[in-house]
Amino acid sequence: MGSSPKNKAKTMHISPHTDHLIDVDATRAKMEQIVADKGGDAKDFETRAEILALLKEMLQAGRDRAEQLLHEDGLGILCAIRLSYLEDQIITLIYRFAIEHVYPVNNPSASERLAVVAVGGYGRATLAPHSDIDLLFLLPYKQTPWGESVVEYILYMLWDLGQKVGHATRTLDECVRLSRTDMTIRTSILEARFIDGEKPLYDGLIDKFDKEVLRNTSAEFIAAKLAERDARHTQQGNSRYMVEPNIKEGKGGLRDLQTLFWIGQYAYRVRRGKDLIKAGVFTQEEYTRFKKTNNHLWTVRCHLHFLTNRPEERVTFDVQRELSSRMGYQPRPGHSAIERFMRHYFLIAKEVGEITRIFCAALEEDFGQQAPGINRFFAAIPFPNRYSKRKIRDAEGFLIDHGRISVVSETVFSDNPVNLLRIFELADTENLSFHPDAMQAIHHNLRLIDNDLRNNPEANATFLRILTSRRDPESVLRRMTEAGVLGRFIPEFGQIVAMMQFNMYHHYTVDEHLLRAVGILSEIEKQELEEEHPLAHDLIPNIKDRVVLYVAVFLHDIAKGRPERHSPAGAAVAQELCPRLGLNEEQTEKVAWLIMEHLTMSQVSQTRDLSDRKTILDFCNVVQTLEKMRMLLILTVVDVKAVGPGVWNGWKGQLLRTLYSEAEPILTGGHSQQSRDSRVARIKDQLSTQLEGWSQKEIDQYLDLHYSAYWLRTDVANAVLHAELIREADKKNQKVATSIKAYEFEAITEITILAPDHPRLLSMIAGACSAAGANIVDAMVFTTTDGRALDTILINREFDEDRDERRRANRVVDLLVQVLRGETRLPPLVDQKESHKKRFKTFRTKPKVSINNDLSNQATVVEVEGLDRSGLLSALTRTLSALNLDIASAHISTFGERVVDAFYVTDLTGAKITNTDRQKAIEASMIEAMIGPSKPNQGKGKRKGKS
Repeated sequence: MGSSPKNKAKTMHISPHTDHLIDVDATRAKMEQIVADKGGDAKDFETRAEILALLKEMLQAGRDRAEQLLHEDGLGILCAIRLSYLEDQIITLIYRFAIEHVYPVNNPSASERLAVVAVGGYGRATLAPHSDIDLLFLLPYKQTPWGESVVEYILYMLWDLGQKVGHATRTLDECVRLSRTDMTIRTSILEARFIDGEKPLYDGLIDKFDKEVLRNTSAEFIAAKLAERDARHTQQGNSRYMVEPNIKEGKGGLRDLQTLFWIGQYAYRVRRGKDLIKAGVFTQEEYTRFKKTNNHLWTVRCHLHFLTNRPEERVTFDVQRELSSRMGYQPRPGHSAIERFMRHYFLIAKEVGEITRIFCAALEEDFGQQAPGINRFFAAIPFPNRYSKRKIRDAEGFLIDHGRISVVSETVFSDNPVNLLRIFELADTENLSFHPDAMQAIHHNLRLIDNDLRNNPEANATFLRILTSRRDPESVLRRMTEAGVLGRFIPEFGQIVAMMQFNMYHHYTVDEHLLRAVGILSEIEKQELEEEHPLAHDLIPNIKDRVVLYVAVFLHDIAKGRPERHSPAGAAVAQELCPRLGLNEEQTEKVAWLIMEHLTMSQVSQTRDLSDRKTILDFCNVVQTLEKMRMLLILTVVDVKAVGPGVWNGWKGQLLRTLYSEAEPILTGGHSQQSRDSRVARIKDQLSTQLEGWSQKEIDQYLDLHYSAYWLRTDVANAVLHAELIREADKKNQKVATSIKAYEFEAITEITILAPDHPRLLSMIAGACSAAGANIVDAMVFTTTDGRALDTILINREFDEDRDERRRANRVVDLLVQVLRGETRLPPLVDQKESHKKRFKTFRTKPKVSINNDLSNQATVVEVEGLDRSGLLSALTRTLSALNLDIASAHISTFGERVVDAFYVTDLTGAKITNTDRQKAIEASMIEAMIGPSKPNQGKGKRKGKS
């Protein structure tokens, strides 16, 4: 734990006045000289301008010195203290100059007194490089013209120095009165720190605040601050394992530690962190952990502010590479420097959670009895007598304390180490949360989790029951992880705790992703996600062995971060681990197979032509049985959904359902070419009955207009829409016609285009969509027997309301039609924001192109993989057209910053591409298209969401 690699051996000496940040006496002398040179007129505009220039120079020199020292010692908390000290000196110089030279008073009245006080974060004597400065101008009585002028002078000087200043001017009585009703003001005054001015005035505020506000209100303050914390966590995503964490406001960030210190100041009347040891809140070892986590978070924050030159609090992908370098992280086999830096960050965030639990245990011990209401922030207590203790039946050594599980004595674990797992099972079966004392006892006994316990049949059976619980396995497993039990009992899991993956696709660390996947599986099994996942909902009651499915979901990414591919490596882990957990040989083989193939169904559904019989047959050869396909589909659903918010959508679900329905008849022995022909005939018959007002002659002519691939890939509802579109276009003699259909559940909008067939048609459509800002997720390309193209593109839905979405789709269609009719040229693509370009530039994704003739009997599959950028699909399709290739279908997939697109192509005679030289030429041209323009004036690096 602790600090970054650069400062492991550093010792902290807090003496900012000796760090050469600013020479106060020399600066004051220069200010005096400037006034003297101007004839003593301190109010003169030129005098003020020179004073301002001098202070700006001193402030920047001091900040540069603080950054230099941060690079040398790597101590972020010391950097924050130095910057606070520097700010104190600048404010003091301005204040003294104002009262001595600009607005001097020879005989000040009782009202002409003022104290300049730091409040908020600045009041803690810590300041990030670009943080706001919070000031309180404290008056004895109501404001006077002199006081107003001095305050105004100070503020305008600070603003002109480029500072962001939060400020209030209040009397002593106003501060006390307002802080009684406003928790924000109360918190800011709690941290008030004297800078300059009338010290007795400040002392009077602290004394009055302590007697009239703090006394006997601790429970109220604690409850309010814990409520604020919970609301903040919810707003920030309620996880400390977001791969782009907010270091200040996120769960496990600095605000969590600051909240603890606020409560400590208020409840225990301490002014310094180490006084919490005397108060009995922390042991010396626990306080040392508090300081280390605080310093590491401050180190990252200070580097982040200096790096971005702004008050940036999110550790986004585009800064992670530079931050890891600045803090001295080096790559290791299987882990980049960035991933090691972020894993350290997440371990620190986890440590913050542990420190919070220790702190809350002390709070409850000291304040729970006098204010039962605060307990609801520690746990939901279902029992009427909140303070009673009772034993748990058939669970010797455990008891229920304040409605939570606890232990009679820590010896319950040393007497029988299996109890380190049993306590979690009891919490699950009894629906109990954990008493902080129990979590501390677990932490103190983690050393008991050794190979003997790992190989203990009873311990493994207990863990398997926890994992496959029908109640809430995700929550219990998460508590096991936070307590350090899960990572020790399953060492392979311990290796991926707090491990991030440096890409824009995954939103969480690997361990958090696995726990969320288990939780989603549990929700599906409890029939809670029928609307979102109808097929998984229907299939899960028929799964023969739910243990296999739960173990596979829990382990599917267990081998992430290793040099080898994680799917086969994970299968090997399962082969070793499953027998230990008590699975038999058949169960172990199924789990290993599911892990080996856990990406297959997603890849096939999103990057292959599902109307191509070869695609379905190849997939069936992999899955082999209906039971394995059922489990694989459910695993795929929970895996994709657990990646993060917005990754799963209805269209991905539709593709998976299509793949499943196409493969099911083959796996049950009922699919053949005969049945495919009969399916075409059946769809034609169903369409015929729904074409109202059509003559039989019109129907017969229309049915001959499409090839069999169209009928196999198009459902009846869409076939009716297509028929009406073509009929209406023919009546009006329109060469180009379009239709729009918005799908709320699938989260896509379908645009169908009827136009004369042309090798570059899809390229033109893609270019128009890119120019209109529409993101294409799939494309279905059909050619009619009379030489027209009927192309359907699916674009990501942008608006919730159908009316708004149709209006947006109409704008896309209008541009498409103008382009296809030759009425307009494609406008220049709009550049994405500079910040988005940086986010993409930070990734290193080498473009790959593969050409495969084995995936389809009718076409060659050209698959490309690389970094997404603006207009990429347009460039790829334009390249294929320039190579005289006909695109039969295109399948578009985006995984964060990475794109995987597959094109089913033939030459202009409809044949596959078998010539080796031509394949090499295609590969070279597509690589060039992936890389994009090389000259700056051609827009190199202008990356945007793919269209």
